[in-house]
Amino acid sequence: MAEIQLAIAGEDAIAATEALLAIPGISGNYTVSSDTQEREPVVTTVATIISIVGGGIAIAEQIRKWYQEYQAKQSGKKIEKVLIVGRNGRRLLLKDATIEEIRQILES
Repeated sequence: MAEIQLAIAGEDAIAATEALLAIPGISGNYTVSSDTQEREPVVTTVATIISIVGGGIAIAEQIRKWYQEYQAKQSGKKIEKVLIVGRNGRRLLLKDATIEEIRQILES
């Protein structure tokens, strides 16, 4: 069975990824890459969710809440983009995703 992957980009990507993987019911790991172009460097992490324990809807709600908290961060550091790639290869940007859409990716 393939894992679910999340690509998280932004200044706060590492802390956000660690917070995501700390959500009860989610276990996995991540790697870090930096893209240094002419503008400010962009940190991107790729989190691999190996297993999800508990109901898909509850985990989807937690992921949506996590995303919203990092988007609203007032410190200036935040995440720019989060892309979920499901086991079947389906992709979903979290920007406007509903809890139901997230659940479908997690369970597909």
